[in-house]
Amino acid sequence: MTTCLTIDLGLIGYAEAYALQKRIVTARKANAIEDVLLLCEHPHVITQGRNGKREHLLAGENVLRQKGVAFYETSRGGDVTYHGPGQIVGYPILNLAAIRRDVVWYVRMLEEVMIRASSDFDVAAARETGKTGIWVAIEKDPPQSAQRTQRGVEAAEKLGAIGVHISRWVTSHGLAYNVSTDLRFFDLIVPCGIADRKATSLEKLLSRRVDSHEVSGRLTKHFGEIFGREMQKSSPGELLNTLQEFEQLATPARNAAAQPEFAATGATDVSRSIIS
Repeated sequence: MTTCLTIDLGLIGYAEAYALQKRIVTARKANAIEDVLLLCEHPHVITQGRNGKREHLLAGENVLRQKGVAFYETSRGGDVTYHGPGQIVGYPILNLAAIRRDVVWYVRMLEEVMIRASSDFDVAAARETGKTGIWVAIEKDPPQSAQRTQRGVEAAEKLGAIGVHISRWVTSHGLAYNVSTDLRFFDLIVPCGIADRKATSLEKLLSRRVDSHEVSGRLTKHFGEIFGREMQKSSPGELLNTLQEFEQLATPARNAAAQPEFAATGATDVSRSIIS
């Protein structure tokens, strides 16, 4: 079974994690590193994908500054989303060509990882046709004027989200799973551009505290099962050493190259889906 390194970055700034992903992607394209799954949380940040609409950011610069929320435009596809403490973010850097060259299948399998992890906590998450991510049907209280026998109306709320970028079949970006996320920050945006849907979290659904490390472990386990990878723990320090060794060897070769890497390769560069 092929190895996939799993590395817990803890709480890390979005820009720092984004820069790290790009370094790993370069090394993965050169087969200088195994597949990698980065796990982390971010300080409050709103990101906009390549297809995002600025009007879906509902707060101005002053409000974001007051609330301590950063804003970044990213290379992933899709619209606007929020990341913050209590949300587990997973960034897989996989050689998808060695697994299955199918972007839609890849997105569905990332959803499956979160669906199975939710099931471990007795939460029935599911997909919704035409939408990305995983959703949980919530039974709402009926209106005061309704008869007592009337059942509550079910509306699905979003528990986990997907957003990917794929270049030469190497993946980046990934999934976001709400564990103990402060859901009020989603009010600053129109998630996925869907105005009538809300986000939820595992703790809200269970009405109790949840250990985020346990959730990370479940996500990692199911990720390995679904993608046929042996998940091997590594440290940020070991990862950086591997990247530095590769970059030191690669720099002279890059300087000597007369043409850019993609000039004669017919490279594939695809962005799909949206974290929301």
